[in-house]
Amino acid sequence: MKVALIAPPYPLEEAPSPPLGICYVAAACEAAGAEVRIIDYIVSEYTPEKLWRLLDEFAPDVVGATSVTLNFLAGAEILKAVRQHCPSVVTVMGGPHVSFDAKNTLTRYPEIDAVIIGEAENTLMQWLPAAKNRAAWHDIKGLAFFENEEFIATGPGELIRDLDALPLPSRHLLPLSKYKALGFPISIITSRGCPNKCIFCLGRKMVGFKVRYRNPVRVADEIEMILASGFERINIADDLFTANKRRVKAICEEIIRRNLNFGWSAFARVDTVDEETLAIMRKAGCDAVSFGIESGNPEMLARVRKKITLDQAREAVTACRKVGMIAHASFMVGLPGENHQTMQDSFDFARELDIEHGYHFLSPFPGTTVRDHIDDYDLQILTDDWNRYDANTPIVETSQLKPEDMTAFVNRAYQSIIQTWEEKKKRYAEGNATSRETLEVESEQRLKLIYHILSTDLIEEEGFLDVSGDGPAAALSRRIASKVDMAPDFVGRYIRQWHEKGYLGFFYDNERIKWEWVPVHPQFN
Repeated sequence: MKVALIAPPYPLEEAPSPPLGICYVAAACEAAGAEVRIIDYIVSEYTPEKLWRLLDEFAPDVVGATSVTLNFLAGAEILKAVRQHCPSVVTVMGGPHVSFDAKNTLTRYPEIDAVIIGEAENTLMQWLPAAKNRAAWHDIKGLAFFENEEFIATGPGELIRDLDALPLPSRHLLPLSKYKALGFPISIITSRGCPNKCIFCLGRKMVGFKVRYRNPVRVADEIEMILASGFERINIADDLFTANKRRVKAICEEIIRRNLNFGWSAFARVDTVDEETLAIMRKAGCDAVSFGIESGNPEMLARVRKKITLDQAREAVTACRKVGMIAHASFMVGLPGENHQTMQDSFDFARELDIEHGYHFLSPFPGTTVRDHIDDYDLQILTDDWNRYDANTPIVETSQLKPEDMTAFVNRAYQSIIQTWEEKKKRYAEGNATSRETLEVESEQRLKLIYHILSTDLIEEEGFLDVSGDGPAAALSRRIASKVDMAPDFVGRYIRQWHEKGYLGFFYDNERIKWEWVPVHPQFN
């Protein structure tokens, strides 16, 4: 059986890692005996015609897509295009959005044959051999589908107890050179499960409240493989990496024992860290930790069942400073009962902590407690346009706040940061920037360059060139610079850098040169 898995478009501005979930799904499909291909539209342009060419080339039996709420519509439309071109292909979709909106998904998109609910690997390994036999679907837990106009949900699948029994994610199926050029960290997980009950989060519902852990040795094995492939930075994407301090210590000790030198970050709660835990994380290379503090108002924290205190946040930040680790805080705007004073409390607390922080607007995703029990809260959801569920614009209101009030608050909160940044860019343009400011401004420009290159397939479209006297890199740089409206010297710096690092390569085709993204490092095979 051949299986094509689609990673739908996702905003590059949201700093995506190589998609981890779809790599676990791909590994499960391979373990079930399938030949698998990942079609990644996160770091390449999507068009139906391009998709259809790939389908004709691969001729899959099953096409699946995974998504979160933000890119659900894109993923569903792609599966619709698949069905249009390949009527006999079986289509399936998974991920947190469809897990909690399966009936609506299948009703609105009849081109999708089935939805996998929750943790996907076990369900997939059972379903793939029966994908062409719909009568057998009734006996497979974790599925939803329509039969004779009746919605069928087979009940929740059993969570995977032994995570070490899972094959390592099939990252070799991704266009990894593009992700390396993009420059964001690659993600791993060391556990699944979340014991907390925050009303705005899906973690507990998707992967269970009981945390399941991977063996620290297996975690370190995966880290070694990632580092050998050329990635330089890792993000531990567990819902709560610091849920068990003894296990955090065991993982860090294994990293230290193997002398693995790399920078990494993790998500934590302020009530699950202390100076001793953070110190060994720092010794093992962790240089940044992110805390979801959400609000500077104690009543608000209680209302959303965060179950942390402001003093715990203060202590966690102090401990980070003592061990030399960057602390980042995330605050939400638009939580139930939000008003001008509670927003001001968050602003004042962020200023008191004096650490890197950001504000996100509440997005009440399908399956969250706040959405399922909206009548219990001082909150009104204003749209079900899933494309707006990016936490960058307000899509709710409370009895005391309209969306424009929330937007105005965030704009004020960021005003000094934006002003400082504009001053840095002005000094850079005038040639008066410090070396650090120059690095910061040029880093932003580098991101704009790679975003443009990836989102419009510029290497694929513009990389076939006549042989030039000043070399292949210079010729490509001029061509790309003319498309992105940047200086050829600036573009050339990164084209040469990506070539030297092995992300970009070229070969001679008669009298011309063909540039391309270099295939996966053999270490991942």
